[in-house]
Amino acid sequence: VPVSSRQAFPLPSLPRKQPTVLVVCGPAQNGAIGLVCARHLRIFDYEPTIFYPKRSPDPLYRDFTTQCEKMDIPFLSYLPTEVQLINDAYNAVVDAVLGAEAEAGEGREPCAAILATLKHVRIPIVSLDVPSGWDVEAGSSDGINPDVLVSLSAPKECARRFLGRQHFVAGRFLPYDVQKKFELNPPEYPGTECVVALRAPR
Repeated sequence: VPVSSRQAFPLPSLPRKQPTVLVVCGPAQNGAIGLVCARHLRIFDYEPTIFYPKRSPDPLYRDFTTQCEKMDIPFLSYLPTEVQLINDAYNAVVDAVLGAEAEAGEGREPCAAILATLKHVRIPIVSLDVPSGWDVEAGSSDGINPDVLVSLSAPKECARRFLGRQHFVAGRFLPYDVQKKFELNPPEYPGTECVVALRAPR
């Protein structure tokens, strides 16, 4: 599924009264979706900051980075290992480090250090598509435990093991032939919403 703005839209899970968000991006497609997410957060008056330590050479991903820079979204040069600094500076973290296409080898640096830090933050974590460190089929082995999951296109098998507060799906953009091919049964999207809640707040 191509990267699109509609895939990265976790706004219902982030109260507007808590505008500061740290968006942590990995080097592959999920990281690019995180950049798109940060851009949308800025458009809707949140205050995102991006940590993107291993930038992809892909021209499309470079364009997303440039767009964020042009919108004056700050980029961190390093992720504090003192978790309290993150807890104090931000109200939520968007996990766009590893996604459904991640393989075991992608747990190496800098991703391993990032996950080690994110496992200890106390502020809410919103994971895009697949929580980082999870196997797309089996679920969590040594990954993080997000408060919110935003499944892209459709929930992956591992979402059955998600125990967080809220689960959204962003898949309204899927063509009907794709839905039929993969025997998807998408939920009804109210009005013009790009995401729909699969689990009410707990």
